[in-house]
Amino acid sequence: MKSSDDEKDLAYGNYVPKEVSRGLGYSGAKFVDEVLNGENERCLENFRMDKHVFYKLCDILQAKGLLRHTNRIKIEEQLAIFMFIVGHNLRTRAVQELFRYSGETISRHFNNVLNAVMAISLDFFLPPGSEFVPTAISEDPRFYPYFKDCVGAIDGIHVPVMVGVDEQGPFRNKNGSLSQIVLAACSFDLKFHYVLAGWEGSASDLQVLNSALTRRNKLQVPEGKYYLLDNKYVNLPGFMAPYPDVPYHLKEFPDGYHPQNAKELFNQRHSLLRNAADRIFGSLKARFPILMTAPPYPLQTQVKLVVAACAIHNYIRKEEPSDWLFKLFEDDDLPQEESSPPPPPLVELDQQPMKNVENSTGLDIHFDEEQIELSLQLRDSIATEMWNDYINDISSL
Repeated sequence: MKSSDDEKDLAYGNYVPKEVSRGLGYSGAKFVDEVLNGENERCLENFRMDKHVFYKLCDILQAKGLLRHTNRIKIEEQLAIFMFIVGHNLRTRAVQELFRYSGETISRHFNNVLNAVMAISLDFFLPPGSEFVPTAISEDPRFYPYFKDCVGAIDGIHVPVMVGVDEQGPFRNKNGSLSQIVLAACSFDLKFHYVLAGWEGSASDLQVLNSALTRRNKLQVPEGKYYLLDNKYVNLPGFMAPYPDVPYHLKEFPDGYHPQNAKELFNQRHSLLRNAADRIFGSLKARFPILMTAPPYPLQTQVKLVVAACAIHNYIRKEEPSDWLFKLFEDDDLPQEESSPPPPPLVELDQQPMKNVENSTGLDIHFDEEQIELSLQLRDSIATEMWNDYINDISSL
C-alpha cells in the first residue's frame, strides 16, 4: 500500500488501535491514565482531541450534573470509552477487551455520555452573526464584495444507517443503500451553525430543507443575509444556489478553463466558496469514522450520534482551532482559479437581462413570488458585477 493510502487510513480511523490487544493484566483505568499522562499526540490518536480539550469537556459535563464519577469508573474513563468507540468505529466487544468491563457496562456508559453531550449540544451550535463579513470572503478578491452578505454554506449528506427489515423502505436512497440524510449549515471557518439529522434516505433535498425551516428548532438566516446552496437546490430568499444548466462543480471545469460568461464565472466562484461544506464534512468523518458505516445501534441512537459528533466537532474547533485534523481541511488547500490571465478573445457580456429559468413548482417552502424574484435578481446583480470586474481586470493587463 502506498504511503498516501496509509496516511488516509490513519486520518479516517480505518484501523484497530494497538491498545486493543493489551494483555490480561491491563485495565481500562490504567490505559486512560497512561494516555492522559503521556504525550499529547497519544490523546489525539486515541480520544481524537488534545488533552486540555478532553479535560475541559469532562469538567463541563460534570459541572452541569450530566456525568458523575462512579465507584469503579471516573468521568475521564467514561468519556474515553465513548470517544474511543466513535473515534475508531469499534464494536463493543473490541472495547471490552481493552477496558476490561462487561458489554453492559460499556454500553451503559457509552449511552450516558451520548445523552450528556446531547443535553448541551445546542450550546455548541451558534447561529451566524449579521454584523460582520467572514474573513474567507473579506480577504479574498474573488469573493469580496460580491458575497459580502453570505454567512455560510448548506449541504446535505447521506450517512449509513442500520434499521430493521420492515423499516428499510423509506431509508433506501436512490443508490439502493440505507441511509439517513443529514442537513447542515456551516460557517467558512469549519463550524456547524445548524444540524438536522434523521430524515429517511429516500426524502428529497427540498423536503429536508423545508423541515429545517419549519420545525420548532429551525434553521434561521439573519435578515439580509444568505447561505450558499449547491445545485441540488433552487434559488430561494436567504439561500443562493448556482445557475442551473451551467457547469458548477470544479471537476466540471477542465484544467486551465476560463469562464466565458457571467453565469459560468458566478458558478465557478460559488463552488469554490461553498467548498466549505465539503471540508467540514470531511473533517467530521475523519474524526468520527463511526459515521462512515452503519453502527449496530437503535435508530434513535444513530441519529443522536450524528448531532453529538457535530457538537463535539464545534467544541474542539472553539477550544483548539489548530487541531491537526482541522489543518488537513483548511482552506489553504483549496484550488485556486484564475491563477493566470485567460487567453483572448473572451465572449463579451451579453447586455440583455439574464433570464431566470428555474421553476419552483412543487416547492414545499412557502415564499411569495415577489420574494423569489428578488432573490433571483440579487444573484443576477452579483454575477453581472463580478463579470464586469473580471472583464475590466483582463482589459487592464
